[in-house]
Amino acid sequence: MRRKKMVLILTAFTLAWTGLISSVQEGVVVAQTSSMEAIHPFGKQILKQGARGGDVYELQGRLKLLGFYTGKIDGVFGNRVYKAVRLFQYRFGLKIDGVVGPKTKLKLWKATKHWRPSSPPPKKASLILKPGSQGNDVLDLQGRLKFLGFYTGEIDGKYSHRVYLAVRLFQYRFGLKVDGTAGPDTLTKLRKATQNYNPYSKSAVKKPAPQNKTTIPKSSKGLSQNDITLLAQTIHAEARGEPYIGQVAVGAVILNRLQSENFPDTISGIVFQPLAFEAVADGQIWLQPSESAKKAARDALNGWDPSGGAVYYFNPDRATSKWIWSRPQIKRIGKHIFMK
Repeated sequence: MRRKKMVLILTAFTLAWTGLISSVQEGVVVAQTSSMEAIHPFGKQILKQGARGGDVYELQGRLKLLGFYTGKIDGVFGNRVYKAVRLFQYRFGLKIDGVVGPKTKLKLWKATKHWRPSSPPPKKASLILKPGSQGNDVLDLQGRLKFLGFYTGEIDGKYSHRVYLAVRLFQYRFGLKVDGTAGPDTLTKLRKATQNYNPYSKSAVKKPAPQNKTTIPKSSKGLSQNDITLLAQTIHAEARGEPYIGQVAVGAVILNRLQSENFPDTISGIVFQPLAFEAVADGQIWLQPSESAKKAARDALNGWDPSGGAVYYFNPDRATSKWIWSRPQIKRIGKHIFMK
């Protein structure tokens, strides 16, 4: 009897020990899996110009979610993706080489954990928000308006009278129809103006309201303070005396060139490109920018593009080049004609 009891005790002990070992091993496997996921959040290969495939498709999607990439999501690592990666690396304190290695992948993955390839953001073409609306879309609207300083109230997902007034102010500043209703045009302009907005950042809702005195932001879209100052100087030298909307349009042209593969990928490279700007040739580029030029630079950086996507402009009263007349014209603002 005693012998049988001893056998039962040993059997129970063996089973318990086996279960413990199994649990530990399972935990190790889970930990290793999690670790591998952290090291290789989306694919193991290093991505660089020329790469193609699903990993590049995901890279484009994550960069687009953060506002660094604005091109097509086609799985091709082109020059626009390269520039977007460099901007991301600059903003997140990484080595700026345009190559997506383990560190860049991990940082991007952490910054876009809510990205899902199977559930793209809903199309906003038919979305209209107005007083009385509630929900996540209003939360996003409030957050973005607060990021720009137009809204100072609580972010609670309710389209209140304060939100209505903030929307009207935003519409007025960005040249939209002022009706206090956040329809497709207003929401599209707002998203373009808040490409650096991150709802998960504590600083996302701490941007102070605009002051009467115009100041140039310390950085925007990965640009340095010198870049932004140079943008304001160029606007002042090229467009002083023009209507304010024309000054913003000149700034937008420079930023549009920054996004184009046909121009240098820096502000200074664009401004000082040979024969690009008359103000460089005659030295007026070094004049102190006016408050209006600084404000125009800020509005252009925030996404306002009165030029309609132009990459060229000229004064027809002074133009001597036959080539400039051959470009497709978009519109005229003040003395300048803006072209594709």
